[in-house]
Amino acid sequence: MPTNNVTRFLDSRKIKYTAHELPPEKIGAVEAAQILNVPEAQVFKTIVTTREKGKPVLAVIPGDRNVDLKSLASFLNEKKMSLPTQKEAETLTGLQAGGISPLALINKGFQVVIDSACESYEEFFISGGQRGINIQINAKDLIRLVNAKIGVISKS
Repeated sequence: MPTNNVTRFLDSRKIKYTAHELPPEKIGAVEAAQILNVPEAQVFKTIVTTREKGKPVLAVIPGDRNVDLKSLASFLNEKKMSLPTQKEAETLTGLQAGGISPLALINKGFQVVIDSACESYEEFFISGGQRGINIQINAKDLIRLVNAKIGVISKS
């Protein structure tokens, strides 16, 4: 089983999870779902979003949906939210696109909002903090660990 800072953190907290190895190149949530043989909607992707002032927000949404910036802004009482470029997202998080994960950014000051679709699943899949590692984790454990808020923040 692959290990990294995220899996060591989960182990240290005695959190039940399964780490899945994926190809090391950047793949999207839809491709990850095909490899893992699970519904696309059960593989969540982390989208870095920025606000006018303050730290970026990590929007965690189903792999088959897009982040709804208007809904996210309204949910957070922000005037407007924006999408940085891939390079900006990597600079903001210190992680490679395809490996950005709220689990790898705990205690780094990022606010995490998970789409309410997560409530449809007992477990879902999320990036393991680096390309090539995907974590299958209980939704309630993830929400608690990353102190996430739950809201309707995605659209088809």
